[in-house]
Amino acid sequence: MRGPGFETFLRQSAAGLLRLGNALTLDRAAAEDLAQETLIRVGLAWSRVRKDGNPVGYAQRTMVNLFLNERRRRRPVPVAEVPDRAREDTALTSVDDAAHVHQLLAGLPPQQRAAIALRYLADLPDDQIGAAIGCSAATVRSHLSRGLATLRTQMTAEG
Repeated sequence: MRGPGFETFLRQSAAGLLRLGNALTLDRAAAEDLAQETLIRVGLAWSRVRKDGNPVGYAQRTMVNLFLNERRRRRPVPVAEVPDRAREDTALTSVDDAAHVHQLLAGLPPQQRAAIALRYLADLPDDQIGAAIGCSAATVRSHLSRGLATLRTQMTAEG
């Protein structure tokens, strides 16, 4: 399953993949599951991934594909009451900020959310984002523009 360098890759990129997973899923437990599944798949393909020379890009693409495929298979089920979460992402300054960001991002379609996460968390250019989510660089720019416009509109409406 693993080969030379996998442990180093794991130590260096696990936290970044978890942050990306958090931005995609908006749920800490789901992000951990997504990151774990991504790392398992990267580990299984490590000899091929290592030869490619871009294991982080491969892992990001794998994570986005897993996220988008899961979103296609699973439809949200309405619940009467949203359960409390045990812990929030501490990267933001307060729980209120984190909840607000999650609420704003939850209003975006999955591909727009993925494009924004890859741009602003992974700092990827349009062509690499397009490769990760399976579209052209022009479509990435469209996803980013529409997603950011939606976020601006929501934030303006809130005051």
